[in-house]
Amino acid sequence: MSPAAGDHRAVLAVPLLGVLWGLNWPAVRLCLVEIPPWTLRTTGMAAAGLCLLGAALATGRPLAVPRAHWPRLAASGLLALAAFNVLLAFAQLHAATSRAAIVAFTMPVWTALLAWPALGERPDRRRLLGLGLGLLGLAALGLPLLREGALTIGLLWALLGGISWAAGTVVAKRWPVGAPPITVAAWQLLVGAAAAGMGMLLFEGVPRPGPVGPVTAAALAWHVLLAQALAYLLWFAVLPRLSAGTATLGTLLVPAVGVLGATAVLGERPTAADLAGLALVIAAAATILLPRSASSR
Repeated sequence: MSPAAGDHRAVLAVPLLGVLWGLNWPAVRLCLVEIPPWTLRTTGMAAAGLCLLGAALATGRPLAVPRAHWPRLAASGLLALAAFNVLLAFAQLHAATSRAAIVAFTMPVWTALLAWPALGERPDRRRLLGLGLGLLGLAALGLPLLREGALTIGLLWALLGGISWAAGTVVAKRWPVGAPPITVAAWQLLVGAAAAGMGMLLFEGVPRPGPVGPVTAAALAWHVLLAQALAYLLWFAVLPRLSAGTATLGTLLVPAVGVLGATAVLGERPTAADLAGLALVIAAAATILLPRSASSR
């Protein structure tokens, strides 16, 4: 494949990733009807981690991680993957999926905020604007619910999930791991799966596989095979061929697709406040994440 053709296909993968990850929100909610949250997250992260390990082996990348770097790899994996995934599963059990997606996607805002004391990355005007837009988005979403007495604990879990992901990202930046990115991600996913597995054994017991309905089976296939295994493989395959701006645009599609998916698949009906919160949160993420030169690429 020529470099030009490879770059063209990489750009086409951006909206595909937005769909895979965005529709994972309603897929997870459908799975949770019949599959307990700890079991679901253990299965998803284990499958994705094993697929990435296989891809690393197939492409000749080393699987070894320096012994001294395992604590930092485990810390970032527990925060950005294990806690993030488990918290969002419980968020969807106690809140509308569309609202949980909007709140969780404030993670770039918390990353920028935590990077100030942890990494010395003092917010510039763009990041301060992004922080302000993110807070306005949360206020637009949360204040009407608070007035109506409809603010649920699920949105708190979603918020904590976003903060946990941000903390894991900051840990990974502060203490990088000396291994290829696909190897690091694979082991982080398996660390997250091990942690979720312990929660599963503690709170749900040993899983007893049994038949599930066709809707749950289809949602589980999407979550494990497409949104976890395939999406991670695709991400690491195309990431080297994408500009930072293009890659970021793909992530900005996720909450919008998640909200649209929750509307189409779950029958949720976002309110005007929900849509205002979504617009402000996406604007906040774009302000923080998009490089200055993205528009010229």
